[in-house]
Amino acid sequence: MLKTELLSPAGNFEKLKIALAYGADAVYGGVSHFSLRIRSGKEFTYESFEEAIKYTHSKGKKLYVTINGFPFNSQIELLKKHIKRVADMNPDAFIVAAPGVIKLARQIAPHIPIHLSTQANVLNYLDAEVFYEMGVKRIVAAREVSLKDLIEIKKRLPDLEIEAFIHGSMCFAYSGRCLISSVQSGRVSNRGSCANDCRFPYTLYAKNEDSGTLFKIEEDDAGTHIMNAKDLNLSAHVEEILQSGVISALKIEGRTKSSYYVGITSKTYRSAIDDFYAEKFEKQKYVDELNTTKNRGFSDGYLVSRPYEKNDTQNLEHSISEGTHQVVAEVTKDGKGVLSKDKLEPTVVYELILPDEGIVEVDNEIGTVKSENGKWSLEFKELKTQKGKVYESIHSGNTNVIVIPCELPPYTFLRLKIN
Repeated sequence: MLKTELLSPAGNFEKLKIALAYGADAVYGGVSHFSLRIRSGKEFTYESFEEAIKYTHSKGKKLYVTINGFPFNSQIELLKKHIKRVADMNPDAFIVAAPGVIKLARQIAPHIPIHLSTQANVLNYLDAEVFYEMGVKRIVAAREVSLKDLIEIKKRLPDLEIEAFIHGSMCFAYSGRCLISSVQSGRVSNRGSCANDCRFPYTLYAKNEDSGTLFKIEEDDAGTHIMNAKDLNLSAHVEEILQSGVISALKIEGRTKSSYYVGITSKTYRSAIDDFYAEKFEKQKYVDELNTTKNRGFSDGYLVSRPYEKNDTQNLEHSISEGTHQVVAEVTKDGKGVLSKDKLEPTVVYELILPDEGIVEVDNEIGTVKSENGKWSLEFKELKTQKGKVYESIHSGNTNVIVIPCELPPYTFLRLKIN
């Protein structure tokens, strides 16, 4: 059995490194204008993106380039140059949504495999066959498709790879085909500049056309998040999904999300995949870990449940909430200190989230690092900067690096459970 790939978001170079360090087999990202995440695309220049591809390959892993926007006529010549320039960097695939862009990419860079974006909305074997005949190697299935239907597609097209979203934001509109942002703010969702208008609170009104009377339906000043979809979380179903034998890759959404989100989702789904193949799957462990991230509430979406069977996919109360834990610090690139993300204090025991656990227990004048019940922790005896200044506490925004008791892997997080 071919092991299913774990694909994580790379919103910038640092997040790319974190995703790989925490277990992703591949990452996806892009350079600005022709991606559906312009904000994250701006994190990369052509030069830094080429460096990112080389870095990824040096780790024996893959990078897929997002060229999944829907271009206008005026952009075609620029798009041709973009495809050629990125193709020369030798990425592992292009993620493309529009049929015309698939044709263009095949002409300009026939050596680069094509992955079909979820924006193309493949729900059945007829559409999958059309794109396969156009030269597509892998389809990223529509979020609305069922596992049963993906099994049927694979049966009819055994050489076509299938990738499925496993975690992350869900769109209010069908497969992201949304115009709300365009109507309200002029930001075109399907060209990468969605303003997330569906997450805003709204106040509902009813109007009597005869009298012109207007009154609120909801008498709550906070309004309602009527279009706000919960986040996808299929961690409890990884075993069932992988047992189908048809999924080539599990994909995590989130190029604009935090470094901690990238690390935790990559680490958790890495564990879930590896545990499945080792026949020791523990779904509650993965559910609990993903609950530590900020989210809009979780739903298992439509891959394992039909839409008409679901009545809990909308969060009407808030657009995002804290997870069960707060990140308080992140270890520096050299592994010798931490930068605060929230309040740091001596004598408080912080849990360590490590990309790898090749460390040993330490107890010295700075603090202790120890393992208990399978979890690593760090407790400061004093908060001292590299220049020797001692603080009673450190708060978010303080740019001083705080010395730690021993060297730790870069991208290690310190976190604390929220009471």
